Amino acid sequence: MAEKVAVFDTTLRDGEQAAGTRLGSREKLMIARQLAQLRVDIIEAGYPASSPEDFAAVQLVSQEIQGPAICALSRAVASDIEACGKALAKARRPRIHTGIGSSDIHIMGKFRDERYGRTLGEKKVKILQMAVEAVRLARQHAEDVQFYAEDAGRADPAYLREMIEAAIDAGATVVNIPDTTGYTVPEQWGCLIRMLREKVPNIGRATISVHCHDDLGLAVANTLTGVMNGARQVEGTINGIGERAGNAALEEVVMAMQTRGDYFGVHTDIEAGELFRTSRLVADLLGIHVPPNKAVVGANAFSHSSGIHVDGFLKDRETYEIMRPEDVGIEQSRVVLTARTGRHGLRDRLKKLGYALTQDELNQAYERFLTVADKKQEVFDEDLLAILRDEIHPVPELYQLEYLHIYSGTSAIPTATVRLRVKEATLEGAAIGDGPVDAACKAISAVTQTSAKLARYEIRAVTAGTEAMGEVTVRLEEGERKVLGRGVSTDVIEASARAYIDGLNKLAALLPAGES
Repeated sequence: MAEKVAVFDTTLRDGEQAAGTRLGSREKLMIARQLAQLRVDIIEAGYPASSPEDFAAVQLVSQEIQGPAICALSRAVASDIEACGKALAKARRPRIHTGIGSSDIHIMGKFRDERYGRTLGEKKVKILQMAVEAVRLARQHAEDVQFYAEDAGRADPAYLREMIEAAIDAGATVVNIPDTTGYTVPEQWGCLIRMLREKVPNIGRATISVHCHDDLGLAVANTLTGVMNGARQVEGTINGIGERAGNAALEEVVMAMQTRGDYFGVHTDIEAGELFRTSRLVADLLGIHVPPNKAVVGANAFSHSSGIHVDGFLKDRETYEIMRPEDVGIEQSRVVLTARTGRHGLRDRLKKLGYALTQDELNQAYERFLTVADKKQEVFDEDLLAILRDEIHPVPELYQLEYLHIYSGTSAIPTATVRLRVKEATLEGAAIGDGPVDAACKAISAVTQTSAKLARYEIRAVTAGTEAMGEVTVRLEEGERKVLGRGVSTDVIEASARAYIDGLNKLAALLPAGES
């Protein structure tokens, strides 16, 4: 049976340390409730000694949340640990997370005061003593104590082994090996975890945890390499948020182990179907948007655009998807319609919208689709419906627009030049008007020699944004005949001309046979 890997979420502590973010007690509780739904094993709720507000938040989360263990962070300082104990007093499963720097860089940089010793050797002895005392004090407040050896990725291996062994002897149940600065690479990190598992005599009495940062973009890779080498707890944040470049993204770590269970040979208790909902909640409350290309939970994670990809995906989902969107809580995969999508993708989308087109109709719609797609980043369903209304005509097209040129401006007289195909002939004309739309309609009237009256003119945006398709509806009246004409385009003047011509074609279709 596959071994379990515990999931330690530090979104509320390390994640909140992302520059420009702040969570109050209410927001922390909202996220904690969702993390409980996600079924993480441990929620690190905050750093109680940092401020009264964070103390209150940890206290609230520990009182309200059932299921996961609730953890609080401290330095190897008695007052910090006491604050953790008080904040977690009513937690059903409390954990105190205490620790100290382990690398020469941290020891000499953060403990330079002579009270810690004058030489590096003296300081190391003092730091080791502080680590042991911190764990022992934490055990007085909680049976579950996690010890972190900060900056373990750059620590002297022999000293790191000594520190981890001493922390376990003092009562640590979990030993957290942090790559605090994201400095290590996977092979090096894997060797470090394996070394601790093999060389620390009492390591069997504690769980090895890995906490990796993303300064070199290797946090997820390092975390997974840690698992392959014996770590049985992974730490990270939702969406990978956190200090500097952030932490390992838990959704990526979890889905990597789930999708490649054949390779990793482990499992978690995570309810993966809650990942997308959790991601969006965290993004909303912290104000850090998820990039569209973000793995697992990004808007494009299950989207297909290229014609080659769309064709393969529509034939067999597994050609381009290694996970199902439903597995992470996304409703379904999405085909994004762009100029690169191809006919197969367009036909499939139209079919889903209820339109079964003939090959000729599809070809006609596809040509217009390409024209629109070249002007927009994405063609939406509303755009497609507008294109179909504009292109797939129930009546013969006596008039077809071939060319439209508008000259207009604040100091210019609006002028329109049009070229229409009328039956087998090509006719051109020009006119001036009160505005570019008026000029275009007058030019079309001159070419077609129509007596139709423009009784109503309406325009609306089919979709949002500056690239939106504009749909124009006109009502033309000629004697007792009244018709509606529609036209769409990313250019509202062109849409107006197309609507006017559509109305003229409908009027022509109402004439008795032989008349024109």
